[in-house]
Amino acid sequence: MNTVGFIISQKENEKRRALIPENIHMLKYPKNLYFEYGYGKVLGIEDDEYISAGCQMVSRAEALSKDIICDPKIGDAEYLKELDKGQIIFGWVHAVQNREITDVLINNKLTAYAWEDMFDCGRHVFWRNNEIAGEAAIMHAFRCHGIMPYNTKVAILGRGNTASGAYKILTLLGADIVVYNRRTEKLFQKELGDYDVIVNGVLWDTSRTDHIIYKADLLRMKKESMIIDISCDRNGGIETCIPTTIDNPTYIIDGIMHYAVDHTPSLFFKTATKEISLQVSKYLDELITGYTGDTLNDAKIFDDGKILNQDIINFQQR
Repeated sequence: MNTVGFIISQKENEKRRALIPENIHMLKYPKNLYFEYGYGKVLGIEDDEYISAGCQMVSRAEALSKDIICDPKIGDAEYLKELDKGQIIFGWVHAVQNREITDVLINNKLTAYAWEDMFDCGRHVFWRNNEIAGEAAIMHAFRCHGIMPYNTKVAILGRGNTASGAYKILTLLGADIVVYNRRTEKLFQKELGDYDVIVNGVLWDTSRTDHIIYKADLLRMKKESMIIDISCDRNGGIETCIPTTIDNPTYIIDGIMHYAVDHTPSLFFKTATKEISLQVSKYLDELITGYTGDTLNDAKIFDDGKILNQDIINFQQR
């Protein structure tokens, strides 16, 4: 049976964890789980709590030697190049638009199960994390901009979980909101100048070569207005999007503030961790035994370095 190593992410301000003790009781093979020392410290969880749940606490190097490496932000992990043939990664990979990650997975002959591609009966397994991304981005961006939502007219692009999270917080805080979807993109482009804040929650189709907002459109926007790009696709829906960090979340182009933090749920890492852990715990026994069901099989984007996801192939060939 497979062993699973849980690593502390070294990405800037990434405090989310993949699994907490309260969800381990439902697992059949806790002894196959190996956590890096201090894994839960940021959450107020001591190593002894993992040990009491039947798990192992080990050094980072030992955790990285396990069959499966579980890390929410594994696509940004600095250790990917150190992994060996036959190892499996399990987390948000985001390989479609990242040639560097793809090359590492191919060259090291790794297998990857991507959280972004995990669906259960059509619903994204990690939908709550996406919703939290929208909630957190709104709260952080407005604070950075120094204004309250109830003084603003806001356009939301998209109707998915991320956009729903943004809508929830904006509604509670009294913003005047209009929502646009793919069918009304042209209408939005016509009305773009009406808004104080534009929120992008569109899951960008990587086959598209156009944009919803072009750099030239910034000159049509209200003075000192703001774009909150939660999707954070560089040169995607927002042509001027440059993914930012929690420590340096904003930049200004042509007088328009851009907010494009690419891991906003980590702002509320305890809430996000509870939701992530609940879902991860449902699939660990399958990964450990190797008897994976449809949700994991459909999310398997690499197998020993071979690309299984057609979107990755198409994007690399562009």
